[in-house]
Amino acid sequence: MNDLEKELFDWTKEIAEFHFPRWEELPDFDLYMDQVLNLIDNYLYVFKEDKQSKVITASMVNNYVKLDLIPAPVKKRYNKKHLAYLIAISVLKQVLTISEVKEGILYQASVSGIREAYDLFCTEQEDALSAIASHIELDKNHPLPLLPNNTEIEILVVRTSCIAVASKITTQKVLALVKKNKTDKSQIEKNKKKKNSEGK
Repeated sequence: MNDLEKELFDWTKEIAEFHFPRWEELPDFDLYMDQVLNLIDNYLYVFKEDKQSKVITASMVNNYVKLDLIPAPVKKRYNKKHLAYLIAISVLKQVLTISEVKEGILYQASVSGIREAYDLFCTEQEDALSAIASHIELDKNHPLPLLPNNTEIEILVVRTSCIAVASKITTQKVLALVKKNKTDKSQIEKNKKKKNSEGK
């Protein structure tokens, strides 16, 4: 197994075991903007392209309020409901437009309520990440189905969007690793040439 494959398989294990905080695991107290941003960044670390990138920014949150995607904060404080919305939006916006995210959230909340819709989203996203990971892992004889046959129409939107997110972040990770591997090989070649020219 080469370095690229090893890094990919290590990351695959990470996404297969990734856990989204359920409604009951979200803080029961109000938070200020900086606390919200840090918390979401920590919760969604597997969705970051690199360690320096941010999953969400203050301007994004303010735009989501203006677009009525999330309720306005009360006295500049955000609660559990805000966090749930922001986690779902931060993940889904990677593959859906903001208007599609809003429509999907409103639909799912009308079917099952906000708490249940959020927990369903968490479960579906974890399942999608695990399914994608099982298709990459070498030791899996029977990868998990990406779209189980028993998918009910009420959850089809959330399930397929979660599969799309899992596919997208996997594609981005593979491309980043390929680029890194190519850069590493190029650097090794340069060092060899430099060593050879110095030895003459």
